[in-house]
Amino acid sequence: MDYHPQHNPRRFTPDELLALSDGANYELVRGELVARRTGAEASWVGGQLHLLLANHCKSTGAGWVLPSDAGYQCFTDDPNRVRKPDVSYVRFDRLPGLPDGHLRLAPDLAAEVVSSAETYCEVEDKVDEYLAAGVRLVWVVNPPNRSIRVHRPDGTVTDLRQADDLTGEDVLPGFRCGVAELFAPPAQPVPHRTEGN
Repeated sequence: MDYHPQHNPRRFTPDELLALSDGANYELVRGELVARRTGAEASWVGGQLHLLLANHCKSTGAGWVLPSDAGYQCFTDDPNRVRKPDVSYVRFDRLPGLPDGHLRLAPDLAAEVVSSAETYCEVEDKVDEYLAAGVRLVWVVNPPNRSIRVHRPDGTVTDLRQADDLTGEDVLPGFRCGVAELFAPPAQPVPHRTEGN
């Protein structure tokens, strides 16, 4: 089933969100579908972050690293709210196996990659929701200015620039990558020159 808000402005349940053929494109807030708006650059950076985290967790056995279509239904103020971080991490000891539907626990780490289609308030609302739900580390990744803002439950915030390193702190020990590395485009092939050219 597809959703056409102009024709069907009704409230949805988390199970109905799962049943939508295009449900990966939506989150659920107060029963209303909220479109996830991600541009190509934000999508690529999110993929790079997922790859770096997944490689780390594969080598250390730390836990699950989930991409942007994984839904979390873990918010006490709105039990039917479903958020989908661009990248998330959950320790194996908290989640031995993956459910078929939405996850009912908060991730240990959630990352949101800012798209030009999102407003500052929208991103800040998500950060507040994640922290209130028990997420231990929230990264807001900003491709346009090549920066990352780190949020913690104690209210401390750290701004990282290209010369800095992003770490998993005590949430994902041992993870470290350069901020510049996360935003660096792939190497372009050098054209092969033949003799006489």
